[in-house]
Amino acid sequence: MKPSSIMLVLFVVALLSAGTPLTASARLISTADLVIVEKSQRKLHLVSNGHVFRSYDIALGANPVGHKLYKGDGRTPEGRYYLDWRNPQSRFHKSMHISYPNERDRERAQRLGRSPGGHIMIHGIPNRYRRAPELFEGLDWTEGCIAVRNEDMEEIWQLVADHTPIEIYP
Repeated sequence: MKPSSIMLVLFVVALLSAGTPLTASARLISTADLVIVEKSQRKLHLVSNGHVFRSYDIALGANPVGHKLYKGDGRTPEGRYYLDWRNPQSRFHKSMHISYPNERDRERAQRLGRSPGGHIMIHGIPNRYRRAPELFEGLDWTEGCIAVRNEDMEEIWQLVADHTPIEIYP
């Protein structure tokens, strides 16, 4: 390896360790091993080796406080899940599926006599509004999903692999 290549690798490792935002070329080297969502802060964080290396503003369900109980409650789930598949042809600007509901979620909804719902995703804005993203800024507008700007969804799409764990906090 050339000395210049070694220096680049050391520089990127130092940036990741410090939690510093990365340049486009450095982002190609790192992928998230964990996604953390802080609902009350409206933030999604990408984590690698215990360090946050990217953060994004988010929108949530129209009734964001509390754990999702059943389909149609407008809440975003809380807890530990996985990003288990993705849809590049979504009606939103790309989407990544969160593994909600788990067994406990299904049992809770059943006790309430309701369906737990599903198809909880991280996604961009609806494709039909791609020319007017400002309509969604600062609003909780999803049915329980986690929405980000389309530009942010592009980065997340590249930096997060399928089966990455996601922890969603109140």
